[in-house]
Amino acid sequence: EVVVVVVVVVVLVVVVVVLEEILLLEILLLPKVIPLNPKSTVFVAKVEGVSLAEPLASETVEALFHALDTFAVLVFPNQALTDEQHIRFSRYFGDLELATGDYMKQDDRRLQMELNDISNLDRAGGKMEAADPKRLFSLGNMLWHSDSSFKAIPAQYSILSAKIIPATEGDTEFADMRAAWNALDEKTQQKCLGQVTRHSQLYSRGELGFTEFREDQQEAMIPVQQALVRRHPRTKNISLYLSAHAGMIEGWTVPESRIFLKRLTEHATQREFTFQNKWSVNDLVIWDNQATMHRAMGYDNKEVRDMRRTTIAGVTSVSYTHLTLPTSDLV
Repeated sequence: EVVVVVVVVVVLVVVVVVLEEILLLEILLLPKVIPLNPKSTVFVAKVEGVSLAEPLASETVEALFHALDTFAVLVFPNQALTDEQHIRFSRYFGDLELATGDYMKQDDRRLQMELNDISNLDRAGGKMEAADPKRLFSLGNMLWHSDSSFKAIPAQYSILSAKIIPATEGDTEFADMRAAWNALDEKTQQKCLGQVTRHSQLYSRGELGFTEFREDQQEAMIPVQQALVRRHPRTKNISLYLSAHAGMIEGWTVPESRIFLKRLTEHATQREFTFQNKWSVNDLVIWDNQATMHRAMGYDNKEVRDMRRTTIAGVTSVSYTHLTLPTSDLV
């Protein structure tokens, strides 16, 4: 009996050691997430130790979701992906949108419909002229915005891959809409709650002087409703939902709407809430549109900038008239 007990104990010890080694191995194989932003420990991180060109284990995908929930923007250096690999990686995060929000007709597109063409290149791969309407339309990306907020079901995640970048400039800025919400005074928070905004590219491109559109473009730009304050579908955190595509607040006059939205945008894009990402070739960045805004920075159009973005569809916007969580529980 003593021998049996000893054997059982030895077996149990061996099992425990093996399980600990397996757990340690899994931990070592998970991506390494490194905060990047000196102004915030919960906004923007770099991810190392994972190849996005290869199929990912479910544990790795869950770790990336968790990192997104925390940091909202993840930078993956040195990820040389084909378009197919980019798309395959993107599908881990949900259903892909089709690129229906750009100026060009489908027959004029350089890339397949799963990819938004964030470049200054034409269909043949040549550089667009400075006055090309497609290029001028794309300058709307330099306004603070949330991707696809002009769609009834807006974007959840955007995944942008850098193929060719200018020698200088061409960065992307991100703003933390969670922190912006938390920094609002209570009176302004209460004023925001329950408000429904209307979003359309007619508003954002109107700021750039675009007033004439084809009939099919106008039909695609009918304003949609979005809540001004949103609860995140995964984290349940509260944030402002702003975008250059927002042109009015329902029940308000247009001037009053735009003054208030401008005030909120100025608040949300203060230096303390923003991070400027400097691109390197083959960087891939994924961000959460339900927790951030972003904008492209200018660059010399004499240089080529070839970037490609997949977009993950989100959920329908819901307006909140009151908070069900204390402010201290909100990111």
